[in-house]
Amino acid sequence: MDDDLIVRLGEGLPPEALLTDPQVTASYARDTAGFCDAGTPAAVVLPRTVEQVRHVMRTATALRVPVVPQGARTGLSGAANASDGCIVLSLVKMDRILEISTVDRIAVVEPGVVNAVLSRAVAEQGLYYPPDPSSWEQCTIGGNIGTASGGLCCVKYGVTAEYVLGLDVVLADGRLLRTGRRTAKGVAGYDLTRLFVGSEGTLGVVVGAVLALRPAPPRQLALAAEFPSVAAACEAVCAVMEAGLTPSLLELMDRTTVRAVNALGKMGLPESTEALLLAAFDTPDAPADLEAVGRLCAAAGAGSVVPAEDEAESELLLQARRMSLTALEALRPATMIDDVCVPRSRLAEMLDGTAAVAAAHDLLIGVCAHAGDGNTHPVVCFDPADEDETRRARESFEEIMALGLSLGGTITGEHGVGVLKKEWLARELGPVGLEMQRTVKQAFDPLGLLNPGKLF
Repeated sequence: MDDDLIVRLGEGLPPEALLTDPQVTASYARDTAGFCDAGTPAAVVLPRTVEQVRHVMRTATALRVPVVPQGARTGLSGAANASDGCIVLSLVKMDRILEISTVDRIAVVEPGVVNAVLSRAVAEQGLYYPPDPSSWEQCTIGGNIGTASGGLCCVKYGVTAEYVLGLDVVLADGRLLRTGRRTAKGVAGYDLTRLFVGSEGTLGVVVGAVLALRPAPPRQLALAAEFPSVAAACEAVCAVMEAGLTPSLLELMDRTTVRAVNALGKMGLPESTEALLLAAFDTPDAPADLEAVGRLCAAAGAGSVVPAEDEAESELLLQARRMSLTALEALRPATMIDDVCVPRSRLAEMLDGTAAVAAAHDLLIGVCAHAGDGNTHPVVCFDPADEDETRRARESFEEIMALGLSLGGTITGEHGVGVLKKEWLARELGPVGLEMQRTVKQAFDPLGLLNPGKLF
């Protein structure tokens, strides 16, 4: 089968687009998630054109070979992990920005465009693409669409799904489907565009996207507030939102995370704090908004509220937050990163409960959170060479997800389900919801070739 597959693939691909050396293809086997099984791909294809993607899918359908679409493999759920004998379809070479329209406020891009590259390109035209995952310097727009990723600015601007107007999608049988629109409004038919966002490559292969843009806002200014407890910081978060303020960023780092960031990046953050809250505004009068947040933080018990002196100092605070996951990963040989999102009003319970889980299992668990939208990232740090610690890490990871569901939350706010959380998806959706999702999958991929073993 492998020989026939390689021959058939080669008939429609340039030699440099088809990788078969096992030592090379092995490097495409997984994303950055731990505890997720990955198989051995039969081949890796790096297409540059839509027609090449269509050829791959037609070949896969003819030979009944599974296909795993991939972006930059920065994902944290195993959604891009290979299955045995599959074709890994890496879309990173399809990296052109095809159009930026300042009148229509859209960008038309291929899936391999890196998030930061797009953000800088539209900024040169006075426009703004808000979704900004922490991995924005590496992650691709196609991957962002596949996992419906978020970022630091979601509290004001929302997630990737709110900026995808239309898609070009190659279906499992090689047909090309165009969904959505280029217009500011449009309600014709079912919203298939939104269906593909967050589908993790299980319904089709995204080969193009029309993205909504916004006018560039003023440069944001930030502040940092120290709190004697995580609960006090969460009280401040609720007060900020209840007051009707619109921060462009409202992030929380616990004591473990602050110390990890200082150790890795020498950032000079205050290590005496139990929780550090970062707030930023890109409003016309950001200093006044920050002053209002400062008063609310003080009322909630903040021991210190320090506004950044200028844009450069504000950017340093944002860099510290972006560094959080990398810094926590440096504390122990391995990590498991949770992505539980709860209602803001339950955020303190979520974080206090996470601390109780850490204590019960005698584990180091650092937490950073998009506090403004209730999206928490508890990072379980452990040594995989220690069997007992590994067992405790797995148990704590599951208990944290159970805690999130019990508080009216969701198992994933932005990282996706992939392999890591697929057993938990059924618990969140319930039997009817799961049946409907499987029915949708069957309609788009009746042979089950697209990214098998993911989601359910």
